[in-house]
Amino acid sequence: QVQLVESGGGLVQAGGSLRLSCAASGRAFSSYDMGWFRQAPGKEREFVAAISWSAIKTYYADSVKGRFTISRDNAKNTVWLQMNILRPEDTAVYYCAADRRGPSFSDYLNYGYWGQGTQVTVSS
Repeated sequence: QVQLVESGGGLVQAGGSLRLSCAASGRAFSSYDMGWFRQAPGKEREFVAAISWSAIKTYYADSVKGRFTISRDNAKNTVWLQMNILRPEDTAVYYCAADRRGPSFSDYLNYGYWGQGTQVTVSS
């Protein structure tokens, strides 16, 4: 079992930056692949970024590539999402996910644990 708590969301102007954090409980964190997803009102949950348990592999949605960076520190049981050059279309609730159980890093159905989400709002 693992519990995930996201933080760092807020209101920012277009072009600005935010850094989301996801703090995890439990000893198994270092063995979990982790992901960030987001969901805007009226839209399906979509993949943002993912990182392998060893941090060797990272994956990004095309819409955030070059602007967002995912990282982790297994000693701190934490994964981060650094978001730069934010756009109004990045506005959504951002969720941290753990324990990828299927072959795809980008399919939200493959993750076993979820946080409660943190709101990110980008004003134009």
